[in-house]
Amino acid sequence: MTHSHLDQRILPETGRLPYALYRAEQVQRFDHLASGYFGIPERELMERAGASAYRFLRQRWPDARHLCVLTGIGNNGGDGYVLARLARGEGCTVDLIQVGDPQRLQGPAAESRDAYCAAGGKVDIWSGSLPRGLDLCVDALFGTGLTRPVGDPFAAAIAALNEQQAPILALDLPSGLHADTGEVMGIAARVTATISFIALKLGLFVGSGPEYRGEVQFSGLGVPARLYASEIAAAVRSDWARASTLLPHRSPLMHKGDCGHVLIIGGAPGMAGAVRLAGEAALRAGAGLVTIATHPRHADWLNLARPELMVQGVMDARDLEPLSARADVIAIGPGLGQDAWGRGLWEKVCTLAHPLVVDADALNLLAASPMNGPDWLLTPHPGEAARLLGVSTAEVQRDRVVAAQTLQAHFGGVIVLKGAGSIVQANPPRRPVVCSQGNPGMATAGMGDVLTGIIAALRAQGLAAEDAACAGVCLHAAAGDRAAASGERGLIASDLIAELRTLADGQDAVL
Repeated sequence: MTHSHLDQRILPETGRLPYALYRAEQVQRFDHLASGYFGIPERELMERAGASAYRFLRQRWPDARHLCVLTGIGNNGGDGYVLARLARGEGCTVDLIQVGDPQRLQGPAAESRDAYCAAGGKVDIWSGSLPRGLDLCVDALFGTGLTRPVGDPFAAAIAALNEQQAPILALDLPSGLHADTGEVMGIAARVTATISFIALKLGLFVGSGPEYRGEVQFSGLGVPARLYASEIAAAVRSDWARASTLLPHRSPLMHKGDCGHVLIIGGAPGMAGAVRLAGEAALRAGAGLVTIATHPRHADWLNLARPELMVQGVMDARDLEPLSARADVIAIGPGLGQDAWGRGLWEKVCTLAHPLVVDADALNLLAASPMNGPDWLLTPHPGEAARLLGVSTAEVQRDRVVAAQTLQAHFGGVIVLKGAGSIVQANPPRRPVVCSQGNPGMATAGMGDVLTGIIAALRAQGLAAEDAACAGVCLHAAAGDRAAASGERGLIASDLIAELRTLADGQDAVL
């Protein structure tokens, strides 16, 4: 499998989410092509969108009989009018609330409103509250065009949506969420499910998208597959079902030397756990040999519970020379610290020619003395990314894709910007890869150390840096999701290690 596998142009697939992610302006061009070049009238696309959403609604909430549909003043509102008409036609009680000046509805959206009214539907103007006793709310306020903070009356309507207890279905995008960055534009609807039309929007999977979007469904609205050839996706979504295909085949004749030797450097006094987690994760992700270079104070007992790890105490950089000579890949940072001991080891590693995985305190040392490395893989969380770029964490989170691309431009190699919707960015024109798995239970100490070990192990087994990053991030997230089956709260990093063996062996790739 070549390293280009995850960068192919992916078309929507029936029955599951497509892998291509697009920005708002690209989706708008798709809309124009569908009607202008392929001859599908805008009103027909709106009818298909409303019908697709209603079909999903009936499948997801078959017992819902009392609906509230909040419509805005654009085409997203028109989709809501179609859904409301169909729901009334099947005997549902529908409270349709128009937010914003109804006279601003134009074209197909106005036609859809008129069709709803002609079928006996009533339009209520937003008065500051929602009806009681609802089974379901439909968010049809904003689509992909939102570029500024939400103001009233829309902000008040979104707040009311979030305060009521019924599930919420968003049409195309949760209202208030930026379609490209996943940034909350002042306020956003926190929905139960989102059905995205024609193309998946990047903002659903980055920034705050994973927090607000709920379950994601997709409908291509029956547009021709040729339409997608007009745009190169802004990013590529990945998951373990897809990334597991990157793992190398294992010959029956392989021995441990064929599976790579990982050297993991870290573990200052008081921080031995970080390097131990990374080492065990590397073993479980398939590395043939793992050596830990750590502070002599705890080297003698670090591998008591995992004797397969080789542990060597190192006092200074000179002690690294014989260890690095035997290694295929070096991972540095877990528990390294930033004092003279850790700094000396970091400076030595920077002179070596090995492929590197750089994490934790090694990233902080890099931020203090920036340099560009052609064959390293940096794995910052948002705070570390902010220090590397000299900006605030909020600025990093405001547009995580741009932050990952800026990091790659400044520091070279491959970047893994960790967090919900972890992003892998290799050298352009490689597109960002966004992991769509993982869960909030993984927000706990040691998770990054486990990821470092996984990526280093995959790199040592022969994967190119980008592939090791993509596969490692998705394997880590899939293991987190399996471990969270017993509960997210209280999930700890070592719980993931127990899941790696089955997943990394290619079993149960589809979760």
